[in-house]
Amino acid sequence: METLDTEVAIIGCGPAGLQAAIHAARKKVGVVVIGHPEKSALVKAKVENYLGIGSADGDDILRVGMEQAVGFGATVLKEDVIKLTKAEGIFIIITDNDREVRAKVLILAPGISRAKLGVKGEKEFLGRGVSYCASCDCNFFRDKRVAVVGDESVAASSALLLREYASKVYWIAKYLKVAKPMLDKVKATDIEVLSPASPAKIEGDEVVTGMELKDGRKIEVAGVFIELGAMGSAELALEIGVLPDPSGTIKVDEECRTEVAGVFACGDVTGKPWQLARAVGQGCIAGTNAARIVRGEED
Repeated sequence: METLDTEVAIIGCGPAGLQAAIHAARKKVGVVVIGHPEKSALVKAKVENYLGIGSADGDDILRVGMEQAVGFGATVLKEDVIKLTKAEGIFIIITDNDREVRAKVLILAPGISRAKLGVKGEKEFLGRGVSYCASCDCNFFRDKRVAVVGDESVAASSALLLREYASKVYWIAKYLKVAKPMLDKVKATDIEVLSPASPAKIEGDEVVTGMELKDGRKIEVAGVFIELGAMGSAELALEIGVLPDPSGTIKVDEECRTEVAGVFACGDVTGKPWQLARAVGQGCIAGTNAARIVRGEED
């Protein structure tokens, strides 16, 4: 596994994360940004209410922002985070490319997941077999059969985690958009990969009892873990002791500090309004304060 040491690590490559990178890198500290800008909620937006910009496409703003961050010295890794821990004062981030990033200060700017399957039973059985957080709920499914739904590395990572608890794990994916190291790890287990496949509905009575796929196949499971996109804000936060609210929102103070020393958060993950101006402003604050910690400039 490749190891990359830095001073400030930023999870999230949207407007908040990139602005944090720009401000931290301008203060001449090491900065690594991890994420995919094309997955930002801004990428498909048309911006008309931002100071100094009459009208601009979101993807253009992100492209220029990434160029600025790199120009000031930040490193951008277009990878997904699959694990986050802290040991001996250092934050340790594992990505889907089998890379380990070690940092003194951490900024959480992953946005907030709005992705749902949109199938019958998803809403009805939420908390009664349907979950959006494998690391939060895996312990409830010891020796039970479960399904993980999702195409990307977070789904693979969740399937691997659940295999340590469940008696049987199905991984249901329309497309396997997974980094090779992660896919190889799944293939080395008895996780049953159903792909291409998509859920048609989640079935049950008081709790989940099974799932029907669009091709007519049925599987008997007690749990359905919906893992669409990157690792969720709740999972990231919980791994290092930050307690988000039930919606996944992370509470911060006016300096964008969380309840855990050395951890900042900015952008949509801190709550509404989900606006570019707010994300950029918080990114500025978080990036500046993270760099001040590294440089020993705190009051």
